Amino acid sequence: MIAALALSTSLVSAQVVLDQVPELQGVDVVEHLGQTIPLNLTFTDDAGRTVTLGDYFANHTPVLLTLGYYECPMLCNLVLNGVIEASKKLSWRPGQEYRIVTVSIDPLETSELAAAKKRNYIEKLGIAGADAGWAFLVGDESQSRALADAVGFRYVYDSTSGQYAHPAVIMLMSPDGKITRYLYGISFSERDLRLALFEASEGKIGSTLDRIILSCYHYDPNAKGYVLFATKLMRLGGAASLFVITVTLGTLWLRERRRLRRRTVWVHDPRA
Repeated sequence: MIAALALSTSLVSAQVVLDQVPELQGVDVVEHLGQTIPLNLTFTDDAGRTVTLGDYFANHTPVLLTLGYYECPMLCNLVLNGVIEASKKLSWRPGQEYRIVTVSIDPLETSELAAAKKRNYIEKLGIAGADAGWAFLVGDESQSRALADAVGFRYVYDSTSGQYAHPAVIMLMSPDGKITRYLYGISFSERDLRLALFEASEGKIGSTLDRIILSCYHYDPNAKGYVLFATKLMRLGGAASLFVITVTLGTLWLRERRRLRRRTVWVHDPRA
């Protein structure tokens, strides 16, 4: 109850701040879970090549999408740093089990700037081969705006400061471009990212243990993360207990049956 009250109070306080700061009005995330993003949108990658979003869904792995801009003085860097810290803890690697795609919302940014940003973050990530699994894109405003609208990423440009005001969020996509989860904030737990990627992959990556863990957790939009679902846990615990009891009783029954069989043989044939 106390935790819920604290969360409610913090959300109300956040809304008050948004309402009182003109620069932040219009900044929001409108979740479009289950909808498919337009994979035909065209961008320029960090190597200067023309690409489409669909190019990053061609190897049938889930995609972690971030929107922001490369000359962002603070928030974008914090979000990407959060992605790096969570990714370092995963046993899965970008470019193998999943991909990361970062798209600039600033139409004035260049592929050279994207390349410099990529070098910096790939070095921070420190995972061999990750450069092939993390793309930094730039493009025309019509394309980035269309992508932002598709995922419900609402941002505004402040002409006074020359900066963009935008939310702190990452999006998880299924291999066919369907939006499966939003994770909010500037830090992400390894568990939340792993479960979100497993969910986005439709069970195609991960292990049986990951599937069991996901069955015990569900995404709570109020908590902005995966929380333990007590009912599922109790069901799983009950099933596990029944399995243990069954195995134990079966083992005892087999032992008793063997003991009686040996006794019967001894009575009828003392030479046995």
